[in-house]
Formats: sequence, C-alpha cells, structure tokens
Amino acid sequence: MTPQISSLLVANRGEIAVRIFRTARDLGLATVAVHSDPDADALHVRAADAAVRLPGAAPADTYLRGDLVIKAALAAGADAVHPGYGFLSENADFARQVQDSGLTWIGPPPEAIEVMASKTRAKELMRAAGVPLLDPVDPATATPADLPLLLKAAAGGGGRGMRVVRDLDALKEALRAASAEAVSAFGDGEVFAEPYVERGRHVEVQILADAHGTVWALGTRDCSLQRRHQKVIEEAPAPGLPDTLRESLHAAAVAAARAVSYRGAGTVEFLVTADGRPYFLEMNTRLQVEHPVTEAVFGLDLVALQLRVAEGAALPLTPPQPTGHAVEARLYAEDPAQDWRPQTGVLHTLDIPGQVRIDTGFTGGDTVGIHYDPMLAKVVAHAPTRAEAVRALAHALAGARIHGLTTNRELLVGSLRHPEFGAAQLDTGFYDRHLAALTETAPDAGTAALAAALAEAAPAPDAPLAARLGGWRNVRSQPQTRRYTSAGSEYEVQYHPVDHPGVRVLSAERHLVTLEVDGIRRMFHVKRNSNNTEVYVDSALGAHTLTPVPRFPDPQDRTEPGSLLAPMPGTVVRVADGLAPGSHVTAGQPLLWLEAMKMEHRILAPASGTLTALHAVTGQQVEFGALLAVVQEEPQP
Repeated sequence: MTPQISSLLVANRGEIAVRIFRTARDLGLATVAVHSDPDADALHVRAADAAVRLPGAAPADTYLRGDLVIKAALAAGADAVHPGYGFLSENADFARQVQDSGLTWIGPPPEAIEVMASKTRAKELMRAAGVPLLDPVDPATATPADLPLLLKAAAGGGGRGMRVVRDLDALKEALRAASAEAVSAFGDGEVFAEPYVERGRHVEVQILADAHGTVWALGTRDCSLQRRHQKVIEEAPAPGLPDTLRESLHAAAVAAARAVSYRGAGTVEFLVTADGRPYFLEMNTRLQVEHPVTEAVFGLDLVALQLRVAEGAALPLTPPQPTGHAVEARLYAEDPAQDWRPQTGVLHTLDIPGQVRIDTGFTGGDTVGIHYDPMLAKVVAHAPTRAEAVRALAHALAGARIHGLTTNRELLVGSLRHPEFGAAQLDTGFYDRHLAALTETAPDAGTAALAAALAEAAPAPDAPLAARLGGWRNVRSQPQTRRYTSAGSEYEVQYHPVDHPGVRVLSAERHLVTLEVDGIRRMFHVKRNSNNTEVYVDSALGAHTLTPVPRFPDPQDRTEPGSLLAPMPGTVVRVADGLAPGSHVTAGQPLLWLEAMKMEHRILAPASGTLTALHAVTGQQVEFGALLAVVQEEPQP
C-alpha cells in the first residue's frame, strides 16, 4: 500500500507551484519549493514552508536537473514530488528516479510517460487502439499536393520545434530550424510532418484515472486561440460540438488512457476540422496549464485528486455532473504588436478586480526575468452561460491595473469581445486574421496625458498650505506645458489647473484626477514608477503608459543608422551561416536568432546593403538595447 503523503516538494516554479502549494496547504501537507538564483525571492518560494536553492540561472542548470531536485526533496524531508507542467513533468527517467529514491511520484507511471513522450510512437499506439489520426507525410517525398505541412518536434510541445510550411522551397530550411529548436528545448532533434489543417479547432479532453481501473473523461476544452502555436484563451466545455462528436472524443480519450494503463491526470488533444472530423494530436501526461476551467465546471480540485490517486485512493465510478461555462485567459508580459516580443523588468502593479480566479506567480514589485515563460497570470471566469463567463472575464481584464510592463491585456479584452469569439466561431487561425485590428493603437491618449499632467501639478497632501494654494494660481496667459509619449505617439499638453477646452477639472490629486469630459464624469487613476520615468493612467477609457519627454534630449540616445539593437535581454543562439563584416545582406534576411523567455526571435536586416559590424556570437548573453550588428544600406538607384 502506498504510504500517506505528509510533505510535498514541487519541482517547478511560478504560478503552477503556487497553485499546487495552495491545495497542499488545504490538505494539511508541508510544502517544499526549489528555486534558481533569479527566483530566490519569487512568490512560489515565499508561499512554501521550506525552500532549497538550485545554484544557477538557466533551466538546464536548475529546474531541469532531476538529480538536484531529488537531493533537495530528501534533504528537506519531503516524501512526494509533484512536477507541475513543463520542465521535468514528462520525463520518464526523472519519474523513475523519484520512485527509486523512495519518494511518491505525483504523476502517471513512467512507462506511460515514455510511450507518450514521442509523438510518433504515441500515434502508432493510438492507431492500434482505433483512435483517428492524420496520416504522416514524409518530408523527403512531399509534393505541392501535400501542402501546407506542419512540422512538429517529436519529443516536446508548447509550440517549440513547430513550423508551418506553405512552399516546398522553404521545407529544407524549416526542417533544419525546427530540429535545431527541438534540440535546444528537449534535447531531441526528431521532427515529423503531417498535413496542416487550415481553420481547425484545438479541442482536448481532460482525463483522470486511478489504479483500480476507473477512467474519467472530464469534458472538453477548446484551446483554439493560439499565438505561435501556444494557447492564449481556453474554455470548457468546447462550445458548439454536436453530442455525437463530444461522445466520440470522450471515448477516444478513455481508449488512449487505457491503452497505456494510465494513472493520474492527463489530457488527450485533438484537432477538429471545419467539417467536424476529429484527429488525435498528442497526449500530455501531466496537468495542463488550462486545468482551472475544468475544475470550475466540474467543481473539482484536480491537484487534490492527483495526490489522492498517488496515495492509492479509488475514484468514484462516475465523475460529478458539469455546470455552467468557464473561460481562462493567459496574461503574458509581451507585446503582441511587436511579434509577441516578451517583456522584462519590474512589475510595479498587478491588480485584477472582479469575481474571477487568478493563478499567478507574481505580485506587485516582483521582477520578470529573461529565463522563463513570460506568463504573468491565468484569469478564469465561471458563470451559468458562456456569454456571461466571457463578459465577466473581459470586464475583469479591462479593469485591471497592470503597471511596469507591456502585456497582452488589451489583446485579450479585444479577443473576448470580438464578434467571432462571441459567436463561438473558433479556430487556430483567429490571430492570423485579426491580429492587426486587435493591436491597433489604443484610443487617443490625450486625455490621459492631461490627467497625468494635472496629477503631477497637484501638490502633495502634506505640502504647506501656501504651496497647496499657490499651485492653483497660474496666470491664464501662461499655461503649463508637459509632453509625453505613448505607444509611439507624442502628446503635448498645455493646461491651466482650473479650465480646459471641452474638459472640466472636478478634482486633481497626486493619484486621482476627476474630469468631466464632454459632459461625462470620468475618474483617472494615476501612478508613477519609483524613478518617475513612466506614468500609468487607468480609466474606463483604457489604460495608458506615458513616458515624460525630457526638455532636452540626451545626445547619447542617438545610434548609428542601420544599427541592430537587442529588442530584449536574451541569448544569441545562432548567427546566420557565413555572416561576417563585409557580407552583403538583403532586406528582411534573418541575421541572428535570440532566445528569451522560452521563445526564439529572429533579428532581420532592416535594408539591403553591407554588414559593416557584427558584435554578436553564438552563446553570448546580451542586454536590452545592446548593439548586435550594423547594416549600411546600399544607395537607391
């Protein structure tokens, strides 16, 4: 009989570690965190009863070191290990090592992980079990009739090692790039190809199995809204599926679980074509990022059930009945308008109102670094109907105050309020069609700039009476002037503290300005960061980050024309073959590849011309704004 668990180590970080610790506390378990050096003061460390350092910063030196994690568990007196998701969660060797060390593994049998770890082997098994599959395509013999193709890493997920190929001439380079990324992410460069289904839906089934032969199919989830093949918005149940299709997906998921004698929580993923045909994609032998929507609909705690199953408990023969609808949005520190560029720095404020569930690994004042995924939080709304859940989630995100970093918050709100999403017209091409419209510049920031200027002019509450009175005696013929930039535009505000065209100032304090704009009373919440380099203005009209423009620009801010600067801190993982000073380059040609926050970014030539300088080498760590190369543009004829 499996011994009862008393102390749990979570071999992970961020929001999933915090979420697992929450359940562990509710069950009366002691908790142990592990952390890299950048995570020494992270929220998941602060949330645990004890923490063990994994020396280093990069995942390969810390969270992917199974030997160090097991050593930490034994040293801290833990008797069980939960892997969360990502990192070592689908590593069969690690699962065996945990068990061989006398610890309880909170996950499926290592043999099930091993079979499902390779997508190619998993598909062979699923074909034998009668689960529908897309036929593979041999890249060596692919023809135009096979296009478009989807290249996928056999050993991993999360969008890494994945490429869409629409031109046979691009296939060779796409295979090489996908394999290289797969090696970097998973240590295995195997890549396979299959047909790419245009406008398909990503639908998955949550399963839970015990050691006594019971397998639950806990409904469906739709995860079709994706960027870079990574999910952005998920919901349960998947809307608009015919009952026959839903039942066939449940049956296929249960068959997949039984085929590998599965135990614990897992997810079977399917691609559903526009005409309603389902195809097996993969089985994730772990807890999914989007598991909270299933928990909300079924009223379950999947982590608690994972722990009970690991202790040998039997599930009831049937799961509870689902109620209502749940929608989850992933809040990322990234700029969707700039090729989803991840953001790093201090998160000054993270405040999300409303009756929503928030799973996060950050609080205000924490730093978002370069080494890990840029997800700040998952925000989940549950309501009796889909429309109500979507509306509640959009309202909570729209009213959030998120200061210090550019995020995808506006994209999420726009997506949730988009007519296609509201009508449940879901497919993986949503952002291909609508990204440009959803990332248009926010509404005019002029009123926000006015509020920021008024707040700046307002005396501090503890200022002497003379200063507080004097602040309101400006001469009308000599207005005050302030300039700000926001989203690439500059705003000059000339104002009197008492009167403005079209606007009445009802009150102006350091952190709250109330204006009557075109007859409507509006409140503007104003906050400055600690060094006064940015001003954040939040109101019902939207959120704006304003940068005060100095009166005299710094001449050192100028850079040589054609300079390629690092758009983020990261690691140079590749330099184009043969690239050297003197090389001729063409506009749009990839010159360098940077990896930051689990994503790879290409640095492209800004114009055709000659590379006059190259300062980057493979393996080099660079800071934001570092000079990587210089391209001298060739004269136009």
